[in-house]
Amino acid sequence: MIYGAMKFSIGGSLKLAFRPWVEGLENIPAEGPAILASNHLSFSDSFFLPAVLDRKVTFIAKAEYFTSPGVKGKLTAAFFKGVGQLPVDRSGARGAGEAAIKAGIDVIKSGGLFGIYPEGTRSPDGRLYRGKPGGLARVALATGAPVIPVAMIDTEKIQPPGKVVPKLMRPGIRIGKPLDFSRYQGMEGDRFILRSVTDEVMYEIMKLSGQEYVDIYATAAKRQIADEAKRVADEQKAVEKAERAREAEQAKRAERPGD
Repeated sequence: MIYGAMKFSIGGSLKLAFRPWVEGLENIPAEGPAILASNHLSFSDSFFLPAVLDRKVTFIAKAEYFTSPGVKGKLTAAFFKGVGQLPVDRSGARGAGEAAIKAGIDVIKSGGLFGIYPEGTRSPDGRLYRGKPGGLARVALATGAPVIPVAMIDTEKIQPPGKVVPKLMRPGIRIGKPLDFSRYQGMEGDRFILRSVTDEVMYEIMKLSGQEYVDIYATAAKRQIADEAKRVADEQKAVEKAERAREAEQAKRAERPGD
């Protein structure tokens, strides 16, 4: 009931304001379980994709969104529940992964659509990064559910990281044909199979999105970008410090008699 109301109000508003274009809606089953595996460019991805679908899509979200105190916290929790987000405790890396997998399996067993971002985090620069061989592949192999690759287009331009107010422009969504991994069902303990399944899905997402593919994890890329930014900042500080020292020395010389 809450989801339907939120879907009508938020989904309708998003479609009216941003007019997202969609290709491949026919690849979403009218009923029955499926996993929607998408690239991740923006915080808004989890809202644009459900907005264009007739069925509910359940994504996982950090538990803090649902447990914050006060009126604002309650409103935030109601909002995320209303748009189909599922709380997962991310207090420990391994615990978070296991909780996400269990949540995904539960959604699939209930006959629903489970949305997941194989990259594990938002792309720091708009490129497509290596998929993590945990949640996506393990849920797929544990349940036998089809995996539907999805490409979000230009959502990072609408709401870049850190930007609260989105820019009004048209995002795109391309939905690929379902991928069947039922031949590997029950083999979720084989890391080579998990890697193969994940890579196949990422290849399909790459074809749909047209993104440049980078064969490292997005988390590692974010660290590299942060390290490079720190190095540049440190170099700039060193240059500024040397310039101040030079100016101070010149001032001292100007004050000396006979100079």
